[in-house]
Amino acid sequence: MNIVVMRLALRSLLGSRRSWILVGLAVLLFGVAGLTRWGSGGDIHSSASLVMNFGLGTLVPVMCLLIGTGVIAPEIEDGSIVYLLAKPLSRRAIALSKLSVATLVAVVSTVASIAIACLIAGDEHGRLALAMSGATALAAVAYTAVFFAIAILTRNPIIIGLIYALLWEGVLAGYVPGVRAVSIRQWALAPAEQLLTDPGALGVKSEVGVAVGLLMLALATAGAIVAATWRLARLPVRVSD
Repeated sequence: MNIVVMRLALRSLLGSRRSWILVGLAVLLFGVAGLTRWGSGGDIHSSASLVMNFGLGTLVPVMCLLIGTGVIAPEIEDGSIVYLLAKPLSRRAIALSKLSVATLVAVVSTVASIAIACLIAGDEHGRLALAMSGATALAAVAYTAVFFAIAILTRNPIIIGLIYALLWEGVLAGYVPGVRAVSIRQWALAPAEQLLTDPGALGVKSEVGVAVGLLMLALATAGAIVAATWRLARLPVRVSD
């Protein structure tokens, strides 16, 4: 990895409009969490449903989409990526440097948002926040890698990413039994079950076991990284006069 590329990627993320959108999404989650607490009196079941479905099922993948595509998609769209690729740097180092920054930002922002939302909506001595924060961290790593790869592999990463995040992960993976087992959200929920006293009563139930969930997360992340680095290594460098 390259420190200069990482610094530029971090500056690009934090200095863009996407950072304000991320803040807005977090504030939205906190607002809904406050309404949930007001309406349920801090009921742990309502809190778990909110965080698992709206938080982990919708906002987390959308936030990771903005971050994962934000570190490289704008450069590909405006053509400025060619100046970076023309440098005497390994394409793999460039990809891993950008992805590492995106992953760090995604994990920190999503975990903080989910943990705070749990505490606002209602928790069980911090146990729900701990379990959902762990699931969020695992999901954020996989989501970011997948969306980073989509940004390099396709010309419309935001549209494709939104379809995947909202339709597949947000709707189908939450309500269609056959799809749940092929979902990053469900894979990440598997370890979270082990941290809760009665996950079944709270509705925190994964379609796969812990070992399968962790294995699938690892395969999805590794596959996305391989696809992204492979495609970036083959992007043509055309610097105009």
